[in-house]
Amino acid sequence: MALNVVIMAAGKGTRMKSAQPKVLHRLAGTTLLQHVLAAAAPLAAGRTVIVTGHGADAVEASVAGSGALCVRQQPQLGTGHAVQQAVPALDGAGETTLVLNGDVPLIRTETAAALVAACGGTRLALLTVELADPGGYGRIVREGDAVRAIVEHKDASAAQRALREVYTGIMAAPTRLLAGWVMALNNDNAQREYYLTDIVAMAVAEGVPVVASRAADETEVLGVNSPAQLAELERRLQRARAEALMEAGVRLADPARFDLRGTLECGSDVEIDVNCIFEGDVQLADGARIGAHCVIRDARIGAGAVIHPFTHIEGAVVGPGALVGPYARLRPGAELGRDVHIGNFVEVKNSRLAAGAKANHLAYLGDATVGERVNYGAGSITANYDGANKHRTVIGADAHIGSNCVLVAPVTIGAGATIGGGSTVCRDAPAGQLTLARARQVTLEGWQRPKKPAKKG
Repeated sequence: MALNVVIMAAGKGTRMKSAQPKVLHRLAGTTLLQHVLAAAAPLAAGRTVIVTGHGADAVEASVAGSGALCVRQQPQLGTGHAVQQAVPALDGAGETTLVLNGDVPLIRTETAAALVAACGGTRLALLTVELADPGGYGRIVREGDAVRAIVEHKDASAAQRALREVYTGIMAAPTRLLAGWVMALNNDNAQREYYLTDIVAMAVAEGVPVVASRAADETEVLGVNSPAQLAELERRLQRARAEALMEAGVRLADPARFDLRGTLECGSDVEIDVNCIFEGDVQLADGARIGAHCVIRDARIGAGAVIHPFTHIEGAVVGPGALVGPYARLRPGAELGRDVHIGNFVEVKNSRLAAGAKANHLAYLGDATVGERVNYGAGSITANYDGANKHRTVIGADAHIGSNCVLVAPVTIGAGATIGGGSTVCRDAPAGQLTLARARQVTLEGWQRPKKPAKKG
């Protein structure tokens, strides 16, 4: 069935108390609006129209390249007025128009598809949900299976207030009829706004069937109007993601203290401790163990690797059996081979460490190629930047770099070489030899440390 999708994203979100448009606030690392677009994408709509208003420039920039068409609602005069702005942009070949809200981010594709099917291009279909406490929501009044009205809470009778089925603000309607209905709306109300819900009475008056399609879970139809609601939805989403991972066999120390802000692919027997954050695309192979308080973004962690607590990893590859941390940092381009050890307060950037290499304490490796079984001493660094360009350091297999060394790139340390502690190496060091590059130690006899003048009085 040919389809239009309209996403209403014009509201200011006053209760968010933020200069940022409400739909650009993030849930699990993704904007509310992008969540809705992602849910709608599999429906393959012929045209997707986003109604912008407050912060329109920023909202429109955030969806550039998505293929959606943006129209502006200025000023914002209600939900019906928003759809009025979208009508001229709709694809006339689309039999059905699905209306979504940019601040209802967890709508499932399956739920939206069922609503479109309920419309069928001939009926007005409303997405509803049953709530244990429906206070404040518009009640769905039925006559048999047919919907006869949406009655606002303040206008509902005692019997109507006892109803638990409420309207979610999401609907699907025949495109031709929707266009006529919204253009006939009036703002004869206290708020002087045009309400989209008024088209229900129009449909009933015209004999157009009004049907309801129920969402399975209230979480997917909850809107975000305040920081508290955003936080509540974040925890609901993260709990659902945690449960899905545990169902697949991942062992989470505490599913209430877990955050996934992207995609996470896990092998068997993966263990994740508390307060870990996963962003972007992360892969954890069989038996990987992630310690508490780690932040991992766009990374691949090999089988049996252990990431100790408080480690930050971004754009890196960690080989099988590697040990990383605690308090280590792997930056983009870091590639650790099998059984590599990266210890506390070690930073690795754009460097490849071959199997068995170790940098266990307080070190920096930037733009380096490190051979097998290299031992890289505490406090040593590669001086890879000359103020204008980056240069590479190459360390051959089985080399031993003493503590507090500076390797000034470009430089090559030969296989099996030893660099004495405290050396500043500016030229290539030959394989298998001890290289020292430090001043001779001198003791000055009779030297006295300067003394502070005595205090007066």
